[in-house]
Amino acid sequence: MMYHAESFVNNEFETYLIGYKGSSLIPSLNTTPRLQTLYLWEIPRSFRALPFIILAPIKVLFQVTTILVALLVQIPPPEYLMVQNPPSIPTLALVWLVCKIRGSKLIIDWHNLGYTILALRFDGKETFLVKAAKRFEQYFGQRAYLHLFVTKAMRDKLSNDWKLIGTKTVLYDRPPAHFHRSTIFESHELFSQLSNSLSTSSLGSFLPNSDANDTPFTHLSVSPPSHDSLALASELTDGLSNSSSKVPSLRPDRPALLVSSTSWTTDERFDMLLEALRQYEKKACEINSATDEASKRLPKVLVIVTGKGEGKERYMNEVVRLERDEKWTWVRLRSMWLEASQYPTLLGSADLGISMHASSSKLDLPMKVVDMFGCGLPVEALSYDCISELVKQGKNGYIFRDAGECCRQIVTLLTGFPASNTKLQQLRNNFDKAMRDTHSFVDAGSEDEWEWGTWSENWNKVMKPLLLKDVERDHEGWR
Repeated sequence: MMYHAESFVNNEFETYLIGYKGSSLIPSLNTTPRLQTLYLWEIPRSFRALPFIILAPIKVLFQVTTILVALLVQIPPPEYLMVQNPPSIPTLALVWLVCKIRGSKLIIDWHNLGYTILALRFDGKETFLVKAAKRFEQYFGQRAYLHLFVTKAMRDKLSNDWKLIGTKTVLYDRPPAHFHRSTIFESHELFSQLSNSLSTSSLGSFLPNSDANDTPFTHLSVSPPSHDSLALASELTDGLSNSSSKVPSLRPDRPALLVSSTSWTTDERFDMLLEALRQYEKKACEINSATDEASKRLPKVLVIVTGKGEGKERYMNEVVRLERDEKWTWVRLRSMWLEASQYPTLLGSADLGISMHASSSKLDLPMKVVDMFGCGLPVEALSYDCISELVKQGKNGYIFRDAGECCRQIVTLLTGFPASNTKLQQLRNNFDKAMRDTHSFVDAGSEDEWEWGTWSENWNKVMKPLLLKDVERDHEGWR
């Protein structure tokens, strides 16, 4: 929603961003006079310990009051009122009512379906509450001036099943322009910043030794490093203004760095990731004990998982148990919380991204994969109905169906790492080609067509014509 707000601002709309306090605003929103932020009041902490059946209606009443005050009192009548779904209750009903009262045009950004997320609390069963939530979402989400969808599958299903009224279009999520493949300088700086997290006792013997100037993944050398896909030639040239200066390069003895992001909820199959890593540990022991040929060996793997959520502690305790009881030698998994500025640098410095998102509705796409692609990071993604709209097999990543297939793909991509990982490098080359071809990677006439670009490029292509055409028509009518 912050990206939407940025795009409205860049197209000279006076914009109000309304929501709860949480993540910091993206930098561009802190400097524009066209944006005002309104923070909603949160329910008092003392209420949060109540059982869900009691807390839910209290929370809804509190939300109703705070949202209506913001939309009816604190801001002038908006031309467009945009809301992201979910959350559905009570938001969809409130924005529908406000649009009726104030004559605003409603835009719904359908990212997922709220009732399917609610169903996760009941093990996927369609209880009375889930059915009621579905009817609520369908009724109040049916009529909008503009419906935006993150997938074609969601557009088609809701258009047909829910008989949506209004303009319907697909707006794929894309990362902002500052997401990019990290340069070797950016990677070295990040790993230096994370030195405390990477120097724990359990990782000390696992990672390569490093001194004050080196990291487990990079080291400083006097001579220029050889060309590396992580480093941009122009920045290398700038960094070598003094030929005797030390410059960073990737270590040949580094482990493979895998990155995943999760909210630790039940629609994230983290248990499957743990099983895939267990199988990789066994495979690495088997292969590496049988050969000393570098091109056939498997590397150590460090998996960094980012994100917060209720299930985190339980899963991380299981990781500790597995590493200890099964005496893992080739795999380590650690959870980290990164600053907003560090997250894209980590993605751009990693070797492979992992998505365990199963999707409650089977109709949305994981934003984490979008972010990874924006940083030129190939991805392995758990299969579900519409994931192929984003992940193209063998082009920007691979899709797996179970832990065994996930492990086999990791083995295929990392065999011989880092010196001779041909398949992984081919995926990276595909991203390089996409960037060279002005952010478009198109296999014309194929079902595997992959179009790429930044958020602003995609928004201006899809949204801008719809909004500005309407604005021009309103101005013509006024004249």
